[in-house]
Parts: sequence; C-alpha cells; structure tokens
Amino acid sequence: MGNKKKAKKIEKRNIKKLKEKAKKIIKELDKLFPEAKIALNFSNPWELYIAVVLSARNRDDVVNKVTENLFKKYKTIDDYANADIKEFSKDISKLGLYKQKAKHIITAAKIIKEKYNGALPDTMEELIKLPGVGRKTANIILWNAFKKAEGIAVDTHVRRLTRLFGLTKNTNPDKIEKDLMEIIPKEKWGNLPYKLIDYGRKYCPARCQHKNCPLQKFIVKNKK
Repeated sequence: MGNKKKAKKIEKRNIKKLKEKAKKIIKELDKLFPEAKIALNFSNPWELYIAVVLSARNRDDVVNKVTENLFKKYKTIDDYANADIKEFSKDISKLGLYKQKAKHIITAAKIIKEKYNGALPDTMEELIKLPGVGRKTANIILWNAFKKAEGIAVDTHVRRLTRLFGLTKNTNPDKIEKDLMEIIPKEKWGNLPYKLIDYGRKYCPARCQHKNCPLQKFIVKNKK
C-alpha cells in the first residue's frame, strides 16, 4: 500500500512539472506563431472533410490546388453523392491513394445526405464513423469547422516535437493525445497542433541539429 501511495505522489509531481513545462512551451509558441491556423482551404464543414481526407500522405499546397478545381465542379452534397466514381477519381488523381479517397468521399456524401440531412455531423462519435476519419481527422474538423475542442490532433510534427520536448514518451498517436490532454489546458487544444506544425516547418524539421531552435532549452537530452 505504501509503495502505491508513493508511486501516485511521484506521478502527481511529474504531471505537475509537465504541466508547468507545457505552459512555458505554449507561451513561447504563442509569441512565435500568434496567427497559426490550418493550411487547407475550405469554405464549409463538408469541404473541410474533403480537404482533410485528401491531405493524408499529401502536401497541403498540393491538396489546395486540387480542391480549388474540385470545389468549383462539385458544389453540393448531392453533387458528390451522385458523382461517377471513375470521373471523380480522375479529378483527384494528382493525389496519393486517390482511388480509395474517391470511394471514401462519395460514400460519406451518401451517408451525410441520408442520415444527417446533408449537414456534416459535429461530434467525435459521429465523425469517426465516416469513411476516412480517425481521431486526428475528427479533431481537425471539430475545431476548424465548429470550434469544438474534444481532443488534440496528433500529426507527425506534433508527435515528433512533443516527444522531443519530453511531454510524452509514447509513439502511438492516441496515447500521445491522451498524455497531452492531461497536461495542456483545454482552451489550447484546438490551435496547438498548428503552432507546432509551423514551428517544425520553420525552425525544427526532422533531423534538425537544434542549434538555432528557439525552444531548444526545452529539449530532453538524448532526443533527436
């Protein structure tokens, strides 16, 4: 019993330290990137769903070029639900996994039309049931389309940098998200991923030597 109590006290102290560290890191990120936001272009929740699904394994700027024409051609849920799969696949063929993504988008359009009266659902539970949507995608949609923060979107930059700063030791995105949600204030959940993405791209890319990184003082030793 004594060992369990001791372990709990140590865990509480560690969490407290991580909360303090996270607060300092976020404060610096807020200064560096006060206007950080999603890089994908969209004008409504449905278009955001499409853009995020298409962005898997593709650069945001390439996705934006594809969706610029796509959103002009297909304007309503009906347009997508009734789209010819071969033609739609061709419309997004510049992107990786385009055949699979075409199926996801057309199927999702049919589901939203029939089950949700043409409006994209705004809960985690409903979003993750749609084709091509996991927790990361759902978090992105919820925050950027509905300003709801039910979690933290963990992409490759978020995963790498939060481990680099010692905010988590996990490698699994769901476990990383759980760790971060415990130490980061909820009001910071929505925008934090975009600040970390901007930081990773501008100052601290993969294989960085950290000589000029503004947040190098927060890096945990033996992390690259």
